[in-house]
Amino acid sequence: MPGVDPKIAIHRLHVDSMFVPIKQRKRTFSDEKNMAIRSEVETLLKAKAIRELQFPEWIANVVLVNKSNNKWRMCTDFTSLNKACPKDFYPLPCLGRLVDGSAGHEVFDFMDGSRGYHQVRMLPEDEEKTTFFTEYGLFCWKVMPFGLKNAGATY
Repeated sequence: MPGVDPKIAIHRLHVDSMFVPIKQRKRTFSDEKNMAIRSEVETLLKAKAIRELQFPEWIANVVLVNKSNNKWRMCTDFTSLNKACPKDFYPLPCLGRLVDGSAGHEVFDFMDGSRGYHQVRMLPEDEEKTTFFTEYGLFCWKVMPFGLKNAGATY
């Protein structure tokens, strides 16, 4: 959401300080899958959704999922990071109350639901916790990636 003040919408990771940062063992992929990963990384870099970095404390693997159109979807395995974050048992507010509360306002803004996660910025201090491996380097998310626990509460 370019131009939106981070005070209004930003995703924070609530990592329990009792957990030690985890670096997952790097997975290897076939040439076909590596090309799909490279393509997705280039797309995300152009969109400024990720950035390259060095020496992170948390590192996750990417996982490729075969979509119905026989293309690959790249996901990040946040299993370790999610274990370190408390579960929000009531992540969604009452939708009826939100709609009623918006009555009388002159302007409404709707973000793109199909790409909603990539529209919410990560808190800069939490970006490095979302680092993932590729053959082409280490990258972290500057925007909220899919697969984080409690991401629904921000979304």
